[in-house]
Amino acid sequence: MSKTALISGCNGQDGSYLAEFLLEKGYVVHGLVRRNSTPNHQRIEHLKGRLHLHESDLTDQGSLTRIMFEVQPDEVYNLAAQSFVGISWDQPISTSDVTGLGAVRVFEAARQLQVRGAGPRVYQASTSELFGDTLVTPQNEETPLKPHSPYGAAKLYAHEMAGIYRKSHGMFIACGILFNHESERRGKEFVTRKITRTVAEILVGRADKLMLGNVAAARDWGYAPDYVEAMWLTLQQEQPDDFVIGTGVSHTVKDFVEAAFDAVGIIDGFDRYVGIDEKFFRPVDISVLLADATKARDALDWEPKTPFKTMVRRMVASDLDEIQVGVPDSERVKLNDPDPQRV
Repeated sequence: MSKTALISGCNGQDGSYLAEFLLEKGYVVHGLVRRNSTPNHQRIEHLKGRLHLHESDLTDQGSLTRIMFEVQPDEVYNLAAQSFVGISWDQPISTSDVTGLGAVRVFEAARQLQVRGAGPRVYQASTSELFGDTLVTPQNEETPLKPHSPYGAAKLYAHEMAGIYRKSHGMFIACGILFNHESERRGKEFVTRKITRTVAEILVGRADKLMLGNVAAARDWGYAPDYVEAMWLTLQQEQPDDFVIGTGVSHTVKDFVEAAFDAVGIIDGFDRYVGIDEKFFRPVDISVLLADATKARDALDWEPKTPFKTMVRRMVASDLDEIQVGVPDSERVKLNDPDPQRV
């Protein structure tokens, strides 16, 4: 019989890729989407008719429990969160409620189902922001956790509560400590998508400057579709455990910018088009995040598949297509357009 999965945040970047992944494996997939006056389902529109969607909110315990009982899932993936780190300083209370307490509400709904003999396996989306500006590099499952942002603190609470529910109630709750992962579906408010979209706009003459903050910050960036496989593998183990997921290679924001300009053939793009504005600096930033995913490689048999520059190129290409919707193909600027007037 097919397994049934329930994904919170299924219309987000990770949720949409995970839904595709599980559907391909023959799962019956249910997704939680937040109530909005205007539905925001563009990332899962192509899955219409194959997904079972339920309106809910991580702040609403009643709806989470009701849906959990209706769906009776074998696996639960809690991916929903207020996931924009920069906003968490402006909205610390809502970030704590949704990202921190929201996860506990999911655990509690799953526990109530377990009490009735149908407890699902639960995946909790943890984050490399748990480590903060640690002096330990690279970071693995044994690295001390001391987050530097309200988002990281909320995720740490959820991460610790996952362990408490696992030990206290005998639940199968496993955490994936995922390092930064991007894709064409990344939200436009994130710096990586800001970079790729602005570079595309510069290429076609719709922008002349890319304004950024701390370009020296270094992150371990991977490709989101690769990472959802690790989420699934985490729940296929005999015992619940926590795993660091990353590439083991760190790049600065400047590296990301240069890769984006390289993808469109713009020479010296960083020097020519990038400006620094203090308003884009975080109150406290993390210098370097670098994953040691040895445990995941050995236990899950997981490794990233997509190189950094390939990921950046795909993001730029997608943004280039998006900003030229409606433009005749013969008039479109192509990714490999050699015309120097375009750059």
